Amino acid sequence: MSAPGETTIASVVGDIGDTPYTVEIAAGHHRLLADEPKGLGGGDTGPSPFGYVLSGLAACSAITLRMYCERKEWPPVGVHVGLTLRIVAGQREIERVVRFGEGLDEVQVKRLAEVVEKTPVTLALKAGMTINTTIK
Repeated sequence: MSAPGETTIASVVGDIGDTPYTVEIAAGHHRLLADEPKGLGGGDTGPSPFGYVLSGLAACSAITLRMYCERKEWPPVGVHVGLTLRIVAGQREIERVVRFGEGLDEVQVKRLAEVVEKTPVTLALKAGMTINTTIK
């Protein structure tokens, strides 16, 4: 149960067993695997933890842009979001490339470029988050 003024956005559980670095994740009724690449000692059975971070950003970006187009009654277009995480001068940096299918004009594309910078996951990553840890 949430405290007053608190809203739960998502909740997941991760469990690791005997297989090095393979984590079984339960996100609601969805079951996922996370792992490290073979070169880092994992079995490469699923995306890496940072792969999931980028996946969340890609999904949020594409969904938000699609919703915005629908609300504006703009033509339904495909949205492609490519993301790469790098370390540049000791800092983590995400490069995001967004492409749209045909049907949007220059003004619409410019507006969508503004919107993508304000998606919920974009704002959360840019702002950082507090992580409260309890060990039991």
